[in-house]
Amino acid sequence: MTEFLDLETQDGVRMPWNVIPGTKHDSSNAIIPVSALYTPLKPLPSTTPTLPYAPLRCRNCRSVLNPFSIVDFASKIWICPFCLARNHFPPHYHSISDDNLPAELYPQCTTIEYESSPAERSSVPPVFLFVVDTCVIEEEVGFLKSSVSQAVGLLPENSMVGLITFGTYVCVHELGFGQVPKVYVFKGSKEVTKDQIMEQMGFFVKRARPATGVVAGVKDGLSQESISRFLLPASECEFAMNSILEELQKDPWPVPTDQRATRCTGTALSVAAHLLGACVPGSGARIMAFTGGPTTEGPGAIIGKNLSEPVRSHKDLDKDSAPYYHKAVKFYEGLAKQLVHQGHVLDLFACALDQVGVAELKVAVERTGGLVVLAESFGHSVFKDSFKRVFQSGDYDLGLSSNGIFEVNCSKDIRVQGIIGPCASLEKKGPLSSETVIGQGNTTAWKMCGLDKATSLCLVFEMVKKDSPEAIDQSANSQFYFQFLTYYQHSSGQMRLRTTTLSRRWVAGPGSIQDLISGFDQEAAAAVMARLVSFKMETEAEFDPIRWLDKSLIHLCSRFGEYQKESPSSFSLSPRFSIFPQFIFHLRRSQFVQVFNNSPDETAYFRMILNRENVANSVVMIQPSLISYSFHSTPEPALLDVAAISADRILLLDSYFTVVVFHGSTIAQWRKAGYHNQPEHVVFAQLLQAPHDDANAILKERFPVPRMVICDQHGSQARFLLAKLNPSATYNSDVPAPEREILFTDDVSFETFLDHLQRLAVQ
Repeated sequence: MTEFLDLETQDGVRMPWNVIPGTKHDSSNAIIPVSALYTPLKPLPSTTPTLPYAPLRCRNCRSVLNPFSIVDFASKIWICPFCLARNHFPPHYHSISDDNLPAELYPQCTTIEYESSPAERSSVPPVFLFVVDTCVIEEEVGFLKSSVSQAVGLLPENSMVGLITFGTYVCVHELGFGQVPKVYVFKGSKEVTKDQIMEQMGFFVKRARPATGVVAGVKDGLSQESISRFLLPASECEFAMNSILEELQKDPWPVPTDQRATRCTGTALSVAAHLLGACVPGSGARIMAFTGGPTTEGPGAIIGKNLSEPVRSHKDLDKDSAPYYHKAVKFYEGLAKQLVHQGHVLDLFACALDQVGVAELKVAVERTGGLVVLAESFGHSVFKDSFKRVFQSGDYDLGLSSNGIFEVNCSKDIRVQGIIGPCASLEKKGPLSSETVIGQGNTTAWKMCGLDKATSLCLVFEMVKKDSPEAIDQSANSQFYFQFLTYYQHSSGQMRLRTTTLSRRWVAGPGSIQDLISGFDQEAAAAVMARLVSFKMETEAEFDPIRWLDKSLIHLCSRFGEYQKESPSSFSLSPRFSIFPQFIFHLRRSQFVQVFNNSPDETAYFRMILNRENVANSVVMIQPSLISYSFHSTPEPALLDVAAISADRILLLDSYFTVVVFHGSTIAQWRKAGYHNQPEHVVFAQLLQAPHDDANAILKERFPVPRMVICDQHGSQARFLLAKLNPSATYNSDVPAPEREILFTDDVSFETFLDHLQRLAVQ
């Protein structure tokens, strides 16, 4: 895998096929689509310069000058590798020669960043609008107050802050009037329009409303004075904000014992979106929503107030018997469209034991590139540590950027089907956009309102080259080119453009199998399959994920495996493919495919995180990593199998969302007896400490911060580990019980799965 990891370090790209099946027929036979997982803002190697001038673009297809361009130094002309158009260099490039190249033509600078002139910096500082749920118990209100007030203290001095609280009613707090707390109240059960908000909140008291045009922001006739009543710089509003938070109490309206609280999350988010749309359109603004229960009132409601009504489950959604679901999704789709148009981000922090409506809100969070955290309480470390990380600078800075536009250019035999990931289609249809749509498609440009260092997009392509003999003359030009352009506002306020240009060889025809195998990246393929199966489960009715995954794997193995027909024992896979069946085995059992035992909110949460993470993190979600600690050896990776459990071992499981430290029964007994506190057992103390240190290192660098579980063999929490292990020994297998841990499950083991796969692949 090392060469694929080097490519990722340089360009932030991983592709399942690094040698591309070049024709329509070959690519459909390859089962896994030609695709790329791209992290636009992945930190660049320190050797890559940032260029202080504007990029040079092709006059025909608008692609940016890159190392694959053919340069004629004598006549000062460059030929674009995408459309083969000839372009003249402008006068300031007149001194270029073989020994004097600009940085963008260096062969190692396939990814490079251009920064805009200081004049182009955004004049509007970043905006944070906190939208806080007060329909929670006193204790939760306390946790929330301290987290929000801590966040205001951590914000950059110049950033603007606003506050909205909601319960039965929506309250917009006027921070700019510090002498007396002033609040504008809106009814939670009604949809509110932008005009009503501006009228009621007195935006036109001192200056009459302009007769024509849209009113938004200072340049469209809104006075700065009226904006700064609601959005104040962090340095000025800390006192006003803290005094409001100190006074903040649980929603005062009484709730009958047989009813849920009246909570109008949808209306509150709508008011927040209108307020930002009026005050700071097109700037980097985030709505940070904190909700502690289901929406029961107004638009976006997911359940009625009666406690006798259960909150929708996966079964209800499958049978179409969740009466509120489609209406709520439609409302949040409208909100998503509005936020994308304004360039604003919706972040969601959902902390409750019950469902809050993450499944409905998913569309708005995902299309705006927002962050999402799901925890059990606002006092839980998953929420507290994750929320702190959003504002942290230094090594673990998330690198939040805003207002991105992402564009794709590629060779003429390739079309873009779409992107699965946190972005929204800009509906810029062109000759490069495919008729078949996957995810956000029908376009070659996407809006990314919010993006950070880790945001990763999955682009899916389609080959359109037909299999005519002249098309397969590979000597002519057997390279395909891709260019990704990300134009975004850096956290410093500066606009930047990052360009990544890739070249991949294509092959076609019957003799191309060995070439395809040599360029197969099985980790990237597993990550793409996980996103595809999640997307299909959400968009295709009657879709059977297990069957689809199994069929894909069987076809792949019978095409790329080596075997004699009808002889399962002769079957073998190249090392390039050998771990892929294992990934699919674990993907079939993962929380992305198995929705039983998870609520729709949890499933939506898992998929949102999967759709924004890079290959390495996606692989940990699909197939968790397991490390074993014992007296006999240094920490070493263990097979994700029930056989890894042993009385004298400690296991560390990282399944991305949870990190489990699992003590074997003997170790747990010694720990309970306190041996680690005795000076002569210092080695035992070190053994106990090692997995905790490694777990803390994982917690520090990951967002959202995972849940930490510490458990012992045969304890109730051990289920977090057991659920992820391959059931090679179950209650009905032939292993003598006392020798090994056994699992109580009817799932098939990986060995059985592999036997069936070999038998079907050779038929």
